[in-house]
Amino acid sequence: MKRLFTLFFLMALISVANSQNTLANKPKTTLQKALTAKDTLKKNKVVVVAPSEPAKDTLAEKWGSLSPYKTDAHASYYADKFHGKKTASGVPFDMRKYTAAHKKFPFGTKLKITNQANGKAVVVEVNDRGPFVKSREIDLSKRAFMEIAKNKAIGVMTVTIEVFSKP
Repeated sequence: MKRLFTLFFLMALISVANSQNTLANKPKTTLQKALTAKDTLKKNKVVVVAPSEPAKDTLAEKWGSLSPYKTDAHASYYADKFHGKKTASGVPFDMRKYTAAHKKFPFGTKLKITNQANGKAVVVEVNDRGPFVKSREIDLSKRAFMEIAKNKAIGVMTVTIEVFSKP
């Protein structure tokens, strides 16, 4: 059985190597030849490039400008048992949406939460009060937390919180 497996493996390896060799020897098309042609520009020639428009910040256009609120804040996420329960705003909690609980921000406030460990960010809407743990600043929905988490097994991370001001 081992010999059969080894023989099969070697035949597969030879066929893959042979197919790679055939692709390398294939005649090049005119497009490929043009791409591999040497650069004909002389070194002392100056090429003028027109300036492009600066990139638009679509988040700022949609929700307003960002202002920093807090760095080195501790964020956690809601337990699964709260899914479907009413939040302080009266809306049922959905762990699949981008929502958050904060002690002070008005309901409907948009926040940009950035994980300081990896730079990933997410925009959430405040729709609940909390967290009720003294050392934590914000509770995120499970979807928002997992999207920016560096390690999916952790339950708390250090984040930067920025607030969108209305346009």
